[in-house]
Amino acid sequence: MAQGVLLTFVLYLLFLFLITRLTRREGSNADFFLAGRTTPWWIVAIGMLGDSISGVTFVSVPGMVRGMDMTYLQLVMGFFVGYIVIAYVLLPLYYRLQLVSIYTYLEQRFGRHSYRTGALFFLVSKLFGAGAKLFLITLILQQLVFAPLGVPYLVTVISVVAIIWLYTQRGGMGTIIWTDVLQTACLVLALILIIYVVSTELGLDVPGIVRLVRQDPHSRIFIFDDWTSPLYFWKQIVSGTFIVIVMTGLDQNMMQKNLTCRSLREARTNMLTYGFGFLPLNLLFLVLGILLLHYGEAHGLTLPERGDDILPFLASGHLGSWVLIFFTLGITAASFSNADSALTSLTTSVCTDLLGMKLEGDETSQRKRWWIHLGMCAAFALMVLFIGSIQQSSLLNTIFTAVSYTYGPLLGLYAFGLFTRRGVRDHLTPYLCLLSPFVSYGVSLALETVWGYKVGYEILLFNGLFTFLGLWLLRDPEKKEVLV
Repeated sequence: MAQGVLLTFVLYLLFLFLITRLTRREGSNADFFLAGRTTPWWIVAIGMLGDSISGVTFVSVPGMVRGMDMTYLQLVMGFFVGYIVIAYVLLPLYYRLQLVSIYTYLEQRFGRHSYRTGALFFLVSKLFGAGAKLFLITLILQQLVFAPLGVPYLVTVISVVAIIWLYTQRGGMGTIIWTDVLQTACLVLALILIIYVVSTELGLDVPGIVRLVRQDPHSRIFIFDDWTSPLYFWKQIVSGTFIVIVMTGLDQNMMQKNLTCRSLREARTNMLTYGFGFLPLNLLFLVLGILLLHYGEAHGLTLPERGDDILPFLASGHLGSWVLIFFTLGITAASFSNADSALTSLTTSVCTDLLGMKLEGDETSQRKRWWIHLGMCAAFALMVLFIGSIQQSSLLNTIFTAVSYTYGPLLGLYAFGLFTRRGVRDHLTPYLCLLSPFVSYGVSLALETVWGYKVGYEILLFNGLFTFLGLWLLRDPEKKEVLV
């Protein structure tokens, strides 16, 4: 069985490198950062769908069903509202200013300190989030393939990151977008095939699956009766909206792909199409979660306590070799899709935001960019190893919680910039952005202690609000009207 998994992995990589060779450009900074702004919108939409899902979603969302039912769909509904906001508020701003890095807006609006602060918060957030997602694929490959061969986990991590570096180091975003299309197709195909095999094992056709899901107690989606619960409907809707605004609209990785579209109109169409597709895809993951629970019960299996371990447990030892192969294909495609674009956007942010590189860079700047990309890969590998040392029951929940703290200051900065005309004391914004997450955490502890209110992902809103109020206190009376 391990040989089949290894063969699937190798064949996938060969096909991936073939697409890389066919789509690779000359390697200029303009091509690396924005693919010459010539990418069709529908290609970007397909690629972004795979990028957003990731290997963590592939195992975490089905595993959520046992503990949270299907309430995750509330958050996903909020996601779509967020995509609408991005399409009609943020994308017009980015296209009007012709940005390469979206954090350049903060420099034009507030100053260099705010600009660098926004870029650094993105770097930390993306490095942690993408590292957590890539950790999953390295761990599963280690358990299924490389550990039986005596390969140390450190070697597995370095090898996987090196593979990603090889096919991204020249083509940049132009290559990433096309490889993401392949990876999205593999992810969706793998998901559908796994659902087919599991439902067949349970003797279910499509109407049978629908009836099973409807009758299952885990099919609950909406929670309206407990406003103190983190799963309360309006908390989830609002949290989902703002999670997408910060994790997509204020994320260099996701916006960099949108900025490769030919026009604002195409970028907006891409965003809405991609956002709409997110709902049915996550619904399928939750349906798979219910099917897996029934499969375990029907066969008298004791499923793992961690939700993230349920699908890997069943795929590796109970559902047959084909499901294991589909599972390997799906998580590999999802994880690589997320990691490759994350590395490219991290390199872009360091080059443009921290080092001031231009699109029209000469050969010297291109060599510097090459070394920076390599350095980002090394940092990525270290982050994967760090994530591996943290024991978490749900990586997806960990990622959402972490970004609620790290993206919160970005939310406050952009909200203040878009909805006020006031300038600020730019040199003080880094201190404010560092303080805000700690204040938010303290408030969440106080709310739970005093009123029993458990703060969920809405900690992002608290964080953004405290940053916004802090900027209002730091407004500069000598900069009364700032128009950007």
